[in-house]
Amino acid sequence: MRRIILASQSPRRKALLEQVGLEFEIIPAMGEEKIETKNPAEAVKLLSRQKAREVFQKTAGDCLVIGADTVVAFEGQILGKPEDEKDAARMLSMIQGKTHSVYTGVTLLCRDKEETEDVSFFAETQVTFYPMSEEDIKSYIVSGEPKDKAGAYGIQGLAAAYVEGISGDYNNVVGLPVGRIWQELNKRGWR
Repeated sequence: MRRIILASQSPRRKALLEQVGLEFEIIPAMGEEKIETKNPAEAVKLLSRQKAREVFQKTAGDCLVIGADTVVAFEGQILGKPEDEKDAARMLSMIQGKTHSVYTGVTLLCRDKEETEDVSFFAETQVTFYPMSEEDIKSYIVSGEPKDKAGAYGIQGLAAAYVEGISGDYNNVVGLPVGRIWQELNKRGWR
């Protein structure tokens, strides 16, 4: 069986891969994330590729590295992880009562007997929030949940109270489109 490495320390990504029965180890990418484009689909693909390559270069032998990155996009603006509570309030104020998109980019980088192949893709899911009052936003920020999440919320946590609906893959919003990953691995014989 091929060594599979997740280039992320996200507990959500770890849980999603475990949910589909994939056996893997974790070697988180530690490089600085820099978004160099205003196109969210391209941004997450580039960031996922950077993470996968960083970890891939530290490994030897046959392996498959999975790199991923998630951002929220609203009205042409990319919303990554908030810098502080004020930034989280700004993001939540923007998206409350409206529909935004969540993009996750994934790079699969595979080494097999000195041959290297890779594929990068993204998934987009639209999320509609119910309106949130200033008090709702403040209470949510005090919970600490927005701190390390793109767009300043976690759909799988307390923010679920404000989700009116989604169009697309729920797991993508959590942080990893595991169904698509599974299909890509099967298609290429990398599992």
